[in-house]
Amino acid sequence: MRTVTVLRHALGALGVALVGLGAWLVAAEPDPLGVLAWLVGALVLHDGILAPLVLAVGLLLVGRRRRGLLRGALLVAGSVVLVTLPLLVRPGAPPNPSALPLPYGRNLLIVLVAVAVVTGVSIAVAWGRERGRGHRQGRATADD
Repeated sequence: MRTVTVLRHALGALGVALVGLGAWLVAAEPDPLGVLAWLVGALVLHDGILAPLVLAVGLLLVGRRRRGLLRGALLVAGSVVLVTLPLLVRPGAPPNPSALPLPYGRNLLIVLVAVAVVTGVSIAVAWGRERGRGHRQGRATADD
């Protein structure tokens, strides 16, 4: 048997074992239906909202000159939002008062603005370099 086939079977068996472990851990929870409802909600949120949104943004970026910078900025902004969103939308006071010692909403907005500013400056610098390079090349061909 080839090494790739053995590796594929081993990884498949590991995946099945981890799914079994996850099912056992859910069953051991005091409220397994609550955990399952959360999992279904996460699945609907991801497949029904997040994935189509990412695909739509990807379609909008096709053919853009600085799409790598834009994708990087969107990845950073999306990651920051995903990390802070559970703390922001949780109702009531946090169980640990040190979990939210600062105003997360304001700080999230500051980070998102910083990401947008850094992205904008990076795009402007790249555009300026490209324009300067084209301008110098244009002069060199005019002198020939």
